[in-house]
Amino acid sequence: MAGSTPEPGLEQWAEEGRTAIADLADMIGVPAHIYNADPTTLVPALQNYVSRLPFGDFKESDWVTVHSDLIAYVADYLIRKHGACWATARDTGVPKGYRYVVEANGCDGEIHRVDPADVVMKEFGKLPIEITRMLASAELTLRLTSVVEESG
Repeated sequence: MAGSTPEPGLEQWAEEGRTAIADLADMIGVPAHIYNADPTTLVPALQNYVSRLPFGDFKESDWVTVHSDLIAYVADYLIRKHGACWATARDTGVPKGYRYVVEANGCDGEIHRVDPADVVMKEFGKLPIEITRMLASAELTLRLTSVVEESG
């Protein structure tokens, strides 16, 4: 897509995400061929999984794992469902000078970007985690769906 800035490690990052989500789907009982045909098939099993996690007993490594798994799913969902792709965005606020983001053509014909990590962190601030809300937030950020405005 236009506006992508290639950086070293992007392909490896994307592949690690695909592997993580495939492993997660398998772990929670969604066969790869079913998930690969439609990424929304993971939503019920993933919601059940995160709803049962003992967040109160989590160690830092547990939080990192769940966070990484959800980032991988948000990104893979956007890529499979909406034709989005991984890209890099310059960010002088981080040591490497860029972040990995997902970009897509929105309903408005423009390219929009979202950092799946930001989507997941926002969701962690609204426990309990709601998978559909998290995906909808990412879709709205990328303007992949029409927004219906309510009139007063």
